[in-house]
Amino acid sequence: MNNIVIVSAARTAIGSFNGSLASVSAVDLGSVVIREAMARAGISGEAVDEVIFGNVLQAGLGQNPARQALLKSGIPETVCAYTVNKVCGSGLKSVALAAQAILAGDAQTIVAGGMENMSQAPYLLDSKARWGYRLGDGKLMDVILQDGLMCATHDYHMGITAENVAKEYDISREAQDELALTSQQKAVAAINSGAFAKEIVPVTVKNRKGDTIVDTDEFPKADTTAEGLAKLRPAFTKEGTVTAGNASGINDGAAALVVMSESRAKALGLTPLARIRGYANGGVAPSLMGMGPVPATLNALKKTGLSLSDIDLIEANEAFAAQFLAVGKTLGFDPAKVNVNGGAIALGHPIGASGARILVTLLHSLQARDKTLGLATLCIGGGQGTAMIVERMS
Repeated sequence: MNNIVIVSAARTAIGSFNGSLASVSAVDLGSVVIREAMARAGISGEAVDEVIFGNVLQAGLGQNPARQALLKSGIPETVCAYTVNKVCGSGLKSVALAAQAILAGDAQTIVAGGMENMSQAPYLLDSKARWGYRLGDGKLMDVILQDGLMCATHDYHMGITAENVAKEYDISREAQDELALTSQQKAVAAINSGAFAKEIVPVTVKNRKGDTIVDTDEFPKADTTAEGLAKLRPAFTKEGTVTAGNASGINDGAAALVVMSESRAKALGLTPLARIRGYANGGVAPSLMGMGPVPATLNALKKTGLSLSDIDLIEANEAFAAQFLAVGKTLGFDPAKVNVNGGAIALGHPIGASGARILVTLLHSLQARDKTLGLATLCIGGGQGTAMIVERMS
């Protein structure tokens, strides 16, 4: 893996549900970050061999959203693209697929990442509508739930899997709320200090009153308190511990990275941000999907010959506080190394983009804090996990 490098990394700010980015399609968000990643790398569209982009809520977006984003980003139409759907792991899997393609000799330069606009997800009629209902009622299906947040195996919400994890691993409501508060505080502090400024590309949103520039994460809540979190009712079961306050949000955003062979970067005179040391996946019971980062991380460490103590910074997606804490407890994460600028509970979780987003944030955090090795990992609906280890080079 030592000959695959990342030469640039950029993301949009993350918008709230029906918030500042609601009118900007996932494809348009994707094209913004693709253009920015290329600009930061100092390459033209002609230098790109392929685009690989994650996107989960594809219903209604049209054929191959990644191809659409490529065509809107100034890359020649002779260059191909494909869209990846590995639910929450889509964006990170796209980067791994880019590395694999380069290792296989199929490409030298790939733009990889993810994009999602959950605010624009449509409602669908079920399959009976095509041929006529005859008798009985039909129903509208919410694509956010149907394709994004419901366990297809057990037909229940991802929040129930978090409740399962909380019970199985003895994660209390108090611990979940404490983690949520800490995540909010870290994210707000990071925004106020400008910690995200270098990784975010502004998005111009056109409206009747003129253009608006979106360049700041919208979802963090500076007024979050322990008392306020404690008052929230359980969201999924009457006696549960998972609430809207200790779970990630429904959000919009995109992120992109330029991945190259190290020889290609040298030939172009580029200084890479990082080397991809390794990546791996792992499967768990769908009912405990939040534990997916455990086998994925262990597999990535084994492949790279590293131990967890070697890792300087960790970006672990906070799908739910319960699963985040259970993963950290099982693997032995050092809290001081994890999500140093807050996680998805505060920043938000645009599902197809999140894997790329946490990798972008990790790379910039390694640079800002003068650290070397970083781990990015996410749980995945359906009972999977994915992980990637990178080594800073500049």
